[in-house]
Amino acid sequence: MIRLLHRIFPHPHLTLLLTIVWVLLANNMTLNSLVFGLILGIIIPFITQPYWPDRPKLRNWPMVVEYILVVLWDIVVANVTVARVILFKRDADRQPAWICVPLELRTPEAITVLAGTITMTPGTVSSDLSAQGHNLLVHCLDAPDPDAVRDQIKSRYERRLKEIFE
Repeated sequence: MIRLLHRIFPHPHLTLLLTIVWVLLANNMTLNSLVFGLILGIIIPFITQPYWPDRPKLRNWPMVVEYILVVLWDIVVANVTVARVILFKRDADRQPAWICVPLELRTPEAITVLAGTITMTPGTVSSDLSAQGHNLLVHCLDAPDPDAVRDQIKSRYERRLKEIFE
């Protein structure tokens, strides 16, 4: 029975996520949108299964929730900060910076989530990953103290992602 369920739902979390995303995109909680979302949630993971031979394992689900809440909070705070910088700081007073963030993360999924998080947060953009995957290059719109930005990325995001993925 479990083997049959695993064949139908090769990535159950992805099935659930795709179903929820479809219902949110449809912006209409009806039986039709729920059923169609579930169909997509079953078909897409089934088709993409050969491309996920070593799917990532999330080790700490409460930390996933915490990470999402931290990122959402940081996005709100960064929006206000960027608006303040753009509206009230003269161009000559801005201190843009390229920051090299040394990574302790080794799983590609965790590094991808970190880079995406940095890019989603207004005022910062992930620009490059070193060939060995040990450093991430980040551009900041205004970073008077680049070391503090690097330390914040490591403590707020990388530490949590390490607990989630590794």
